[in-house]
Amino acid sequence: MSTHSHQTMTNHHEAGALATIGETLHAWRERFQQRNELARWTERDLHDVGLSWSDVAIEADKPFWRA
Repeated sequence: MSTHSHQTMTNHHEAGALATIGETLHAWRERFQQRNELARWTERDLHDVGLSWSDVAIEADKPFWRA
């Protein structure tokens, strides 16, 4: 006879894992969108924030999963 109840056999990590996956996907999407927007900035926009085209190229060429 088992002394384990239904409560003790429940996987409590599943919700946390799904939340982590969701947060990761959200961060990747935001990063992808931000890099695409940065690549469309004008020379004046870049000058205003102190960036060069080479800075933009380095950032825009990164894959979305890399910070």
